[in-house]
Amino acid sequence: MRKTNDKTLKEAIEQMLNVYKIKRRFDETGVVTAWPGLVGKSVANRTKELFVRDKKLFLRIESSVIKNELMLMRNQIIEKINNEAKSIIVEEIIFL
Repeated sequence: MRKTNDKTLKEAIEQMLNVYKIKRRFDETGVVTAWPGLVGKSVANRTKELFVRDKKLFLRIESSVIKNELMLMRNQIIEKINNEAKSIIVEEIIFL
């Protein structure tokens, strides 16, 4: 039986990340890790640079065809990322 002030390990880790203000950084790193699963392996293999800063996802794509496709799908990609993270991690995509 759990006491009222008992926390699961997940809850304790999330609280610690929030306290130390590293949750956003942790979530941003998760976007980079999850990228192949979000857009597929062929797009991920053509992604030369990928990072998140100030709720902006910065991408450098080597194929202009794929870059154009991603530009058209940018809203769906943002929604997918934020749904996966269960918070607003990305509000805008910037192509480098």
